Amino acid sequence: MYYIKLVMKNIIFKLLEYIYYFSLVILFVLYLFPGSLIGYFLYGNLGQQPNLIPNPIGTSINHFIYFSYITILATAIKTRVNNIFTDYKIILFVAFILEILHFIVPNRAFEYYDLLANMFGVIIVLLLKKIIK
Repeated sequence: MYYIKLVMKNIIFKLLEYIYYFSLVILFVLYLFPGSLIGYFLYGNLGQQPNLIPNPIGTSINHFIYFSYITILATAIKTRVNNIFTDYKIILFVAFILEILHFIVPNRAFEYYDLLANMFGVIIVLLLKKIIK
């Protein structure tokens, strides 16, 4: 019985790890594509960004949600897989660099609100983790 629980636990952690790395790839594709892929699939318009939650700062909430999600996955798998990709400093660096790259990616625009939302998405999860522990 103990062996079955151990195997299931390993399978769940492996699945979380694969989901994390797949989410990172999706993040890079969405950020570096010249236009909005999600806007194209939802509205048929590469120039329209979807707004997941109506709010005063616009689509920056999407950035906050996705970077929170990425950070939650990274902290969950860091207990088993301690590499450079699960380090919060690298996630903050990626959040910064990807938004800076919008200066050179066609049909994309750098926005301070997006940069702040990226950073806050990572920082809020880390603060909540620290409060819980």
